[in-house]
Amino acid sequence: MNEIYDELGGADGLRTAVSVMYGRVTTDDELAHWFADIDVDRLKAHQRAFLAAAFGGPQLFGGRALAQAHSDLEITDAAFDRIVGTLMTALADLGVSNEAVIAVGQRLETTRADIVRV
Repeated sequence: MNEIYDELGGADGLRTAVSVMYGRVTTDDELAHWFADIDVDRLKAHQRAFLAAAFGGPQLFGGRALAQAHSDLEITDAAFDRIVGTLMTALADLGVSNEAVIAVGQRLETTRADIVRV
């Protein structure tokens, strides 16, 4: 799985991708309300650590379990799809190979049941 982390550009690539993704979702009319009262810089750090661990990089993620962290957010399937799609688009825009982008989407799909609450 380390090849996905490497394909994403390691820590620097994830930092860029997460920044681009949050720049987009925090201004997306359908998603922005989930981020209105959130410390986005802190969230970005959690997201980078989570994605690094999920894709074979350093295992630095020490946050709450996904189900616990998202339990009161009422995230819908549509919102999940939109945010994962936004990350995949950001990766593609940054030059990540189509194969790696698809692998990211497939890996994130395995987290749906822990995140979607509605």
